[in-house]
Amino acid sequence: MKINKKALVLLSTAHLVTDLNQGALPALLPFFKEALNLSYTTAGAILLSANLTSSIIQPVFGHLSDKKPIGWFLPLAPLVACLGMSLAGLISNYSLLLLCVIVSGIGIAIFHPEGFKTAHFFTGQKKATGMSIFAVGGNLGIALGPIWALLLVTSLGLRGTLAMIVPGILIGVVLLFNISNLSAPVQTAHQVAEKEEKRPLTKSQKWTFFLLVSIATFRAWTHFGLATYIPFYYINYLKGNPLYAGKLVSTFLISGAVGTLIGAPIADRWGHKKILQISLLLSFPFLLLFYYSSGFISFILLGIAGMVLISSFALTTVMGQTVLPQHLGMASGMMVGFTMSAGGIGVTLLGVIADTWGVPMAMNTIMVLPLIAFVLSLVLKYPLKLKGEG
Repeated sequence: MKINKKALVLLSTAHLVTDLNQGALPALLPFFKEALNLSYTTAGAILLSANLTSSIIQPVFGHLSDKKPIGWFLPLAPLVACLGMSLAGLISNYSLLLLCVIVSGIGIAIFHPEGFKTAHFFTGQKKATGMSIFAVGGNLGIALGPIWALLLVTSLGLRGTLAMIVPGILIGVVLLFNISNLSAPVQTAHQVAEKEEKRPLTKSQKWTFFLLVSIATFRAWTHFGLATYIPFYYINYLKGNPLYAGKLVSTFLISGAVGTLIGAPIADRWGHKKILQISLLLSFPFLLLFYYSSGFISFILLGIAGMVLISSFALTTVMGQTVLPQHLGMASGMMVGFTMSAGGIGVTLLGVIADTWGVPMAMNTIMVLPLIAFVLSLVLKYPLKLKGEG
């Protein structure tokens, strides 16, 4: 079976629209803080609420999806995600603002397991390549979210967030008209699975999946750590230009999206585990060189580091789905939602390191994280030969 690019591009567009909201929230926080006269702690609680709802509960929706196909989640989720964020700028009450952020987070949490699971059935033989088309939508959504939000708010004021509902409505309508085609292979797979004997997970499946989740968590920790601490390092520690720091973060995120598309076809050709290991190992020297560089060369080195590090984003999800073929929704929710949440929590630990030993030590810690993930990959048995396979 060949890759169905039309279906994957449609799902990827929905992924982009959904994750625009995830990328927009950090950029909107200073505006919420000023409008509602919030402290840094209460402003931070907004991000925590978003993280808990958009990421940690993803495996729950994945579990529901594995029990029964829920195709209507696909058009509903981007709409809910955009609705919550669009109303956030109209709110003058902190509790209601938290509610809006939680609603948006639930929309994001609903979309990812169902989206990754549905995309799986359109990837054909080249699983990583096909999944990268879907995954890059989310990468771009998070990277473009701040630009989209700031454009609306600086042009129209905080109430400009209301315009964020527009892409949600548009993609929701498009998905609604295509829902039967998108859901058909998922329904068929569920019908086949119901006739098959339900086998408990083996110890090797559980151990391999645990290692994959751990590896993806260390990568997410590196990813979020860099996005958070590059501004701290350049603005607070080096007393540099905030705009320069912002451009560095954008370079890192956009290069990561490019890396997602480039790394997947190579992985399908050379082997999933091999490319995962190479990406983790190569991240370290490029991050080290970036840390000791300056000027234009910093952008080049950070761009390469982002491309290499994030190139395995779609790949680890495919590997997780391959290890748990009867639990595609749960595997997707864990590999994406849980690992991103755990990576986000890891950034809090970096804050403790920065407060105790300084921002440079936090940056040095971030650079070592891919090496820890690489060591874990050395004991990873993949692909597993599952019972019932030839």
